[in-house]
Amino acid sequence: MAKYLIHGSYTVEGVKGLLKDGGSKRRAAVQSLIEKAGGRLESFYFAFGSDDFYLIAEAPDNATAAAVSLAVAASGAARAQTVMLMTPEEVDGATKKTIEYRPPGA
Repeated sequence: MAKYLIHGSYTVEGVKGLLKDGGSKRRAAVQSLIEKAGGRLESFYFAFGSDDFYLIAEAPDNATAAAVSLAVAASGAARAQTVMLMTPEEVDGATKKTIEYRPPGA
């Protein structure tokens, strides 16, 4: 399964829900969402700063990760960004591929 870093911030409505239910219930809800989509929640953290949460999750494929992202966005309770993560071995494979590229203006 592919791994993803998901980070983002809550809207005003999302913060109200977090204040009502607390952090543990929010983590459980996120874990349930990801597991129902066929994935696994590896870690979940709240944070200070421009992002309110960070999590690492696995999903069967990019389409599933996108579906989870769309469901979160449609709720209006959070704004999230999803970053696909790669293992060092996947990067090793990428470095062995020959790609021809013509930069702009070349």
